[in-house]
Formats: sequence, structure tokens, C-alpha cells
Amino acid sequence: MSELITAALVDLDLSAETKQDAARSLAERMVAEGRVTDLDGFLADVAAREAQMPTGLDGGIGIPHCRSEHVTAPTLAFGRSGPGIDFGAADGPADLVFLIAAPAGADDDHLTILSALARRLMDPEFTEALRAERDPGAAAALIRGEKAEPAGSDPKAPTPEASAPQASAANDGTPVDGPVPGSVAPATGPFRIVAVTSCPTGIAHTYMAAESLAAAARAGGVVLDVETQGSAGFERLDPALIAAADAVIWAHDVEVREKARFDGKPIVDTGVKAGINRPAELIAEARQKAERGETTTLATGAAARQDGGATAGGDHAHFGVRLRTYLMSGVSYMVPFVAAGGLLIALSFAIGGYEIAGAKSVADHFVWGEAASWAALLNQIGTAAFAFLVPVLAGYIAYGMADRPALVPGFVGGAIALTINAGFLGGLVAGLLAGTVVMAIQRVKVHPTLRGIMPVLVIPLIASAVVGFLMFIVVGKPIASLQRALTDGLNGLSGSNAIILGIVLGLMMCFDMGGPLNKVAYAFAVGGLADPTPGSLKVMAAVMAAGMVPPLAMALATTVRGRLFSRTERENGRAAWVLGASFISEGAIPFAAADPLRVIPSVMAGGAVTGALSMAFDCTLRAPHGGIFVVPLIGNPFLYLLAIAAGTTVATTLVVLLKSLGRNTEAPAPAAETPKISVAA
Repeated sequence: MSELITAALVDLDLSAETKQDAARSLAERMVAEGRVTDLDGFLADVAAREAQMPTGLDGGIGIPHCRSEHVTAPTLAFGRSGPGIDFGAADGPADLVFLIAAPAGADDDHLTILSALARRLMDPEFTEALRAERDPGAAAALIRGEKAEPAGSDPKAPTPEASAPQASAANDGTPVDGPVPGSVAPATGPFRIVAVTSCPTGIAHTYMAAESLAAAARAGGVVLDVETQGSAGFERLDPALIAAADAVIWAHDVEVREKARFDGKPIVDTGVKAGINRPAELIAEARQKAERGETTTLATGAAARQDGGATAGGDHAHFGVRLRTYLMSGVSYMVPFVAAGGLLIALSFAIGGYEIAGAKSVADHFVWGEAASWAALLNQIGTAAFAFLVPVLAGYIAYGMADRPALVPGFVGGAIALTINAGFLGGLVAGLLAGTVVMAIQRVKVHPTLRGIMPVLVIPLIASAVVGFLMFIVVGKPIASLQRALTDGLNGLSGSNAIILGIVLGLMMCFDMGGPLNKVAYAFAVGGLADPTPGSLKVMAAVMAAGMVPPLAMALATTVRGRLFSRTERENGRAAWVLGASFISEGAIPFAAADPLRVIPSVMAGGAVTGALSMAFDCTLRAPHGGIFVVPLIGNPFLYLLAIAAGTTVATTLVVLLKSLGRNTEAPAPAAETPKISVAA
């Protein structure tokens, strides 16, 4: 196993002023050591991870990290900054910066070492030793978990204690020697907690939260066991530990796996950073919930107190918020099928023309040397993938509502929606019906001897029968009629009606740039690709064109009027060119978060112009994604690019004008940087 960090990967005088500069400076050392093959590609992956959630931690620590195909071996680079660098932490800039790089397919052993480092960052003695160290080789040895060795000595292997994938704070109820900052008061007897920590990448925050919770529990005389659902493995907590626990803490930024295991326990549900920064508060809250007798019912997918009141954790949210969450769950699982199937079909058309859709089955007629046969093969594979579109949408809407028991009736309802030609709308309704039916069944109290077979036999059987009846006999035909009416309406759109639809779609795509409205417009467009018509292909083209405008406009604005933007924004602007060209609307989020009143209206105006022009030019698109890389597959491609250019110009002009006016009326702030933001993936 190659060394995780060497002296060459340590910079004790990091001169970078921004987090982008810091990442680049440390990444250049990785490139020089042969650990990273493509500097810009790797930095783009780091920036994408940073956009999900800032990586600054309290205590002057920044841990930019990602998994990337441009990394050859798990690697850590360390930099120490005198003035500090803003990584978005609440308590100020970071003077200790750790750039963690993991290969896309890194093995568990390497990732376990990376996670062990993340846990050690919670130890004040470790971080203070790094601040005092003057020799790069000794600093590297300290990070590896070795005793500091003289410069030039042969480093040893990482310490064995760095290998445990879980953190545990089980003790006999007596506090450890010495106070731990932020610890809870000792209980009269051992209070037992089980916890789950997870973050989007599963490399650093997951394990830092686990260690922070464990330290606070040890200091407070609490028995705590943590399940880390990260990239270094998913080792389930012993069911006996869960059964014996008095309370549960979830510190997570991705969905907790197998939630039903914690059914009936008091649950504190929060983000992973809360587990790192305020573990004692979470433990105290868990104790309070247990003392009040609050429990969480997970079998129905909704949390509720036994006395009928709502609990924390988001399940008590307004119905509209919960409905949006359910729908977005279905859309998120559907999109990979859309992308794979749609791009395969689009590629088949590029090779064999649109008539290839009527080719005979390649299982019976395939000639190795004929381009038409390969085009037909791609088309039929893509069509097979697309056949799952509506069932997957329905199945995972139901899953979001009622967990795994709802998958079968959801998929069955989605398949029926296809059978009766209810299409995309039918899938939405089938998923909601399946989730509702399963939730209703789960509320029925049954004898304990039947509980084991309920989720695998009784619930899928009864729910599938009920959903099937409703879809075939009750609601299916009206939905199919509505679907036909919408399809006919799209096909008949022309002139002002088509332009108005393009404007509305453009506004939706640019309002929240990857948020709920953006996803609704995108889901509407890709739903039409399941049964493509001229109208639905125009909608798909307008949606993708408008979605490219926000990042492209910000990239252009930072290029032509860089003085109006901070150093960080200008750095983000260079990345926004690629993100915009690739149809990743989220590339404009840092700009919108920093100056929403100027940026959001500007890009909405540009998106509306682009959507309207795309519809007016009768542009069509059979691929659900791809940006400029699928332009050859677009109907009227030159006019399509003109529509994007026009919208980008409008958005750029407006944002530059508004920012210029703002500079004339506001006190100058030339040194201002982009405010700290937190963007959920």
C-alpha cells in the first residue's frame, strides 16, 4: 500500500487566499507525485463536492475532499495557512487544510485509513501538534499516525488503531478524566444511544461526526454505539444494541439506510455537521425525548409521538413539503433510466436515422458489419431501459412514502399505467396510491406472530391488489384521457401558445437552478420522452436550453465585468463555463446565494427568452441530457444555439447592469468575498 501522505505532499506555508486556490496548490503536489492524472478534472470534482456542502469545520479546519476517476491512489495533502482560508465554517477561516483524494473505485482498506484521519481531527492535541510542527516530514508522519521521525527517515506503516470502521463510546457510566468541551452531564445510570452518521461522499464528515458523538458520550457517561454509513463500508449495528438503546441519533446528509430497524425509538434527526459541531446538544436532546416518552413510528413512513403529536426530523412538515419530497424521490431514481435509455436512443438515431425505431428485433436479425444493425441494437437497448421509466417513478414515490413494503405495489401500479396508456401522469398517481394504501395497512395492529410476514407477503399482496383495482377500474381511464389530452395539446402547440409554454418552462428551470421547480419542469419534459411526440420533443429541447443559461450567463458576466465579482466568484465563473455547457444548472448557485436579488431575476429573464425562442424555432431533442454534446441530435441545431446565446446575453446584460447600479448606490466593498453558503445535493 502506497503512503497516504509524504513530506512532498505537505505545505507548511500555504499562501493561497481562497479555498479554490488552496485546493489547486495542494492538488498540484498530488499531480507532481503521480497521484492525480488530470488537475482540472480533479479540481472540478472537488468543486462539485464543495457545492453540496461547505467542508469547513469549527476549530480552524478545512477538509475539501472527493472521489474522482482522476485519482490513482488514495492520497492526502496537508497545507497550513497563516491568515487562514474561508471554507464556510461558522467560527471563521481554516488554518489547517486537508485535501483528501480517493479513487472512484477505492478499496475499503484505503478509505478506512482516510476515515481514521477524519476522526483524529476531533482531537485537539493532534491539531495543535500540527500547528506547532516545523518539519514537513514530521508533519506527514504525525498525520500517518506515527511518532515524529527525523526528516529523511523511512516512514512506518499506519497504526493498527486506524482501522475500525465504527466509533463506540460504550463505558461503565463513569466520566473520563478531564472535561471534554461541550460534554453532557453524567447520568445516574448508563443512558444508551445508538447513532447513524453519513455524508454525501462518506469519506470525512461521516467519521468525524461519529468520533465527535463518541467523545461527548464518553465524557457524559453515556453508552453510545455508532453505525457509519460511509464509503469505507456499511457494518450494521447489532440488533441487540438497537433494542437496548434508550434513544437514537441520526446525523446524516443522505438517506439513512434500513430505517425500520429504529422503529419505536426516540429519534433525533439532524445533519452530519451538527453531529460534529454540537454532539453534546444532540445527546441532551435524545435524553429529553426519552424522558418525555417520545417515540418515532417509521413503519408508516411518518414520525409521530405516541400521544399523537408530531416529532422532529421533518416528517411533521406541511403536506405540500412532504408531497414534494415523495415526488422528488421518484424522480431521482427515474433519472438514471432516462439518461441511459434516452442517450442510447438518441445515439441510435444519429447512426441509423429515425426510421431505425421500426427495425426488426436484433435478437433475430443482427449483422456484425452493418451500421444499421448496431443502430438498431442501441435503439432497442435504450427502449428497454425506457420501459422502466414509469414503473420506477411510481415504485420509488411509494418507497419514499412507506419504505420497502411499498415498492411492489408501486411498481405494479406503474406497469398498469403503461398498460392502460396513462403514461407519466398515471405513474405519479399509481405511486401516490401505492404509498397511501401501504401506509393505511401498516396502521392496522396485528398479532405479533404475523409481524414477520407483513412486509414481505401480506402488505405487498393486499396493496398490489388494491392499487391494481384502482388503476384498472377506477382512476386509470380518466388519467389516460387526461394524458391523451395533454399529448394532443402539446402536439397542437404553435405560435403564441408554444412560446408561452417555453417562457414558463424557462422561468421554472432558472428560478431555483436544480431545486424543486427546476426538477418539476425537467420531470415534465423527460416524462414526454417515454412516448415521444413532436410536442414533447420541443418541450425537452426548451427545458435543456433554458437550464444551460444560468451558469453560462454567470461565466460570461465574470469574464466581461470581473471587477463586479469577488475573487471567489471569478474562480467559480471559470468552472461555470463547463457546467453550463454540460446542462448543470447548479453551477450558478454560488452566485445566486451571494446576490439573489440581482442574479435570480436576471437568469430567469434569460431562461424565459431561451425557452421562448427554442419553441418558436421548433427545436426538438430526443436526449434527456448532454448539453452542447448532443447538439448534433437536436432538430434545428443552429437556431437552438442561437436561442441559448440570446438568453445568455440577456441574463448577462441584466446581471451586469444590476450589479453596476448596486455599486453606485452602496458603500464600496472591494475585498468582499462570496458569503458562506450550504447547498444540499
